[in-house]
Amino acid sequence: MARREVNDIRCKVCSLIAVVALLVGALLSGAVPASAHATLTGSDPRDGGVLKTAPRQVTATFDESVVLVEDSLRVVDPDGRPVTAGRPHHTGGKGNTDQVNLTDGLGQGTYTVSWRVVSADSHAVSGAFTFSVGKPSATRVTTAAAPAVDPTVNALYGIGRYVAYGGLALLIGVVVFVLACWRSATAVRLVRRPFTIGWWALLGSTVALMLLRGPYDSGNGPAGIADLDSLRQAMGTRPEIALLVRLVLLLMVAVLVRRRLTEPKHTARVVAVSGVLVLGLTATWVTAEHAAAGIQVPVTMASTALHLLAMAVWLGGLTALLVTLHRAPAEDPLPPAAVARFSRIALASVAVLTATGVYQSWRGLGSWEAFTTPYGRILAFKIWAVLLMLFAASYSRRWTARLLSAPEEERVLVTAGRGRSAPPAEACDAAGPAAPAPRRGLRRSVLAEVSIGVAVLVLTTLLTGTQTGRADAETAATATRVPGQPDISLTLIPYDTGTNTLVGRGKVQVSLSPGRTGRNVVEALVYGADDSPVTIPGLRLTFTDTDRAIGPLDAGLVDEHGYWGSDTLNLPVAGTWTMKATVRVSDIDQVTVEKAVTIRQ
Repeated sequence: MARREVNDIRCKVCSLIAVVALLVGALLSGAVPASAHATLTGSDPRDGGVLKTAPRQVTATFDESVVLVEDSLRVVDPDGRPVTAGRPHHTGGKGNTDQVNLTDGLGQGTYTVSWRVVSADSHAVSGAFTFSVGKPSATRVTTAAAPAVDPTVNALYGIGRYVAYGGLALLIGVVVFVLACWRSATAVRLVRRPFTIGWWALLGSTVALMLLRGPYDSGNGPAGIADLDSLRQAMGTRPEIALLVRLVLLLMVAVLVRRRLTEPKHTARVVAVSGVLVLGLTATWVTAEHAAAGIQVPVTMASTALHLLAMAVWLGGLTALLVTLHRAPAEDPLPPAAVARFSRIALASVAVLTATGVYQSWRGLGSWEAFTTPYGRILAFKIWAVLLMLFAASYSRRWTARLLSAPEEERVLVTAGRGRSAPPAEACDAAGPAAPAPRRGLRRSVLAEVSIGVAVLVLTTLLTGTQTGRADAETAATATRVPGQPDISLTLIPYDTGTNTLVGRGKVQVSLSPGRTGRNVVEALVYGADDSPVTIPGLRLTFTDTDRAIGPLDAGLVDEHGYWGSDTLNLPVAGTWTMKATVRVSDIDQVTVEKAVTIRQ
């Protein structure tokens, strides 16, 4: 009979593992390398380009696959009127493109393109650029890039994510505390309320996040929750799938774990089931946040899972410890050995948090300079908060050590529970105002740890919703020029071939983006004698650093039907370079002109 019962337990646990593995596998299949928040790497027409004829469509290219929504690409004319025809779509089977068709009969002037997509790490990003037909407008109405997410929706979504972190910490921490530190019916009874609060908090936040995902992706306000189209479109995204898997796992927790916590037998089964469900719940975070995008994705996902589990064990366990310190009855007080066991678990959690935190910081920042970014500043606050929490934890360990070495009569840890019969007089004396110093000190230090841990949770939530410092650096290095962005070098080179024609004399406008060492995007536009864009049969651009005997380096310009462009120029060192432009206006007429240009580090 015992063997049959053991086999039955093994079959059920294996079935559960198979179900959770199937759900998690659906999430892991969508985790691919990317660069955190999506970055615009190119567009057609190019930003700031001047075309002789109106384009038939506008295409934006990103450095990773993106999710499109109804207004992912909007184009307005110089008067601010929309000129798009149809919905945005991917082109050429590429998930990193965003294309929309334009209406016929576009007039002369400057057009503004605003874009908004959802990147691989589930966060929405937006931006804008311009192009001109004929010549730039003297005056025009421009549409600035709207916030990627409605402020109200963003705030509600952030609150939901914070509540979800707190609920997960309570679930995991309480279970670990009961199973590893104080395995008794009293412990189960005392922590049932925080466990239930954690389950309902995680369930409610998951449902709320699922409803908010539609307006979050589409950019609508809170009223978008009732928009079935946006909700249906969000259901196919990886973040929404992760939330759905989390919901299923929570229902399994209610059925398979919560009921078992009241049963002292079958401990191995409880541990096995709890471990499988905990890993499954953790996967719903790591597959839909920063860990699923960027460099070293497999290592990062494992590191993030360990970081999240260590945080939950430490902070949730502290909450369980605090509850039992205050609520355990005098007839069955919290044993000092349980406190000692949790102290060792907390120390191991801190070690895991430190190791994974260092790696995550390096991955998220990329350089010391990135501490000046919003991500870096939040990370710095989190580091200080964790150090403060460790300071409080050191006092907890000190009080625990004093408690273990105290005489037996001074080891009473708790007061009598409310509504219970009064404990013996000696217990009342120990639990009252004259309680031993180790008990009072331990209570205070644990309360301080929990309080600081709440602040750490808030900062963690902010971090996971902020573009990493490394992604900020990549954006600055690879993004094309956006209106108002100063990171571009613009040079005008006059030329005169000596021929009395419209194209015989004029100027070449050369833009280098970012205008620093390394790879640069080059755009050259030729203006004729009347300052209007003209077409010429040939243009060659070279760069020479005479002092270091480097060059000439050919920019490799290609005729893009309205301007000349290239993205292969690589300038190895900073300094003053000589830029030479060979302008050919006919089969026999050409001239070479030059101008100095400063390249920054």
